Amino acid sequence: MASESVGGTQTVERAMSLLACFTEESGELRVSELCTLTGLGQSTVSRMMSALDRMRFVVQDGRTGLYRLGPAAVSLGTIALNGSPVFRASRQIAQNLARRIEIGVNVAELSGFTFTYLCNFEGALAPKSFAMAGRTGPLHATGLGKALLSGMPDDKVDAYFEHSPQRFTPHTIVDRESMRVALDETRSRGYATEIEELAFGRACIAAPIHDRAGDIVAALSASGPLSVLDLHAPHQELALQLIEAADEISVALGYSPSRSATAFAAL
Repeated sequence: MASESVGGTQTVERAMSLLACFTEESGELRVSELCTLTGLGQSTVSRMMSALDRMRFVVQDGRTGLYRLGPAAVSLGTIALNGSPVFRASRQIAQNLARRIEIGVNVAELSGFTFTYLCNFEGALAPKSFAMAGRTGPLHATGLGKALLSGMPDDKVDAYFEHSPQRFTPHTIVDRESMRVALDETRSRGYATEIEELAFGRACIAAPIHDRAGDIVAALSASGPLSVLDLHAPHQELALQLIEAADEISVALGYSPSRSATAFAAL
């Protein structure tokens, strides 16, 4: 009985490892590539991919033999997204904000030492040609991440920086003391900024989202190219709109926004 349980667990783990091989950069894969990525034998991979194909978690191109994620995987992702209280509370608010400010608006949820985008809406002045939902991002190099880090206790932020965060550009904050200053500023004014810390030519401004207990569990951001989002220039009006929208989402999650007046006063 025990060996049967172990075998079943191993099968599930192998199947999940195969599905996890598919990324935005590697959306279509051959059996040989899946073998290399997982370390599994060709017969095992072929057998498991055939089973996943029958269940529609993957689809194989009859001409090229390449596999890609199938409709069952899409359905599960959609169910997971719609099951998020933050997504349900923020979707319409974020969409309305993007329409009003005409630049991209994103919502992301904290997940350990990273965050996951739940939704993004294009603005007329900063359109994107791709969807952000499901992507992950670094906490130290984004406005969203700084807004999320601002709600963590010092020991947890210390633990994050013990893992030598990646430097994406010369502007990326990779040392703990510089981040301490940035987070103090974020907490005092109620929002975070990021200018070319993740990618050249882009900027982001983000406000935290609180849950019923008052914990920062997500963040709302406006982002775009420097040509339309110049955070070196006065941006108080945009910051206020972002804070108001984030507070509206927080209220929908059961939070009582006692900090709003303080944040507005700081602006």
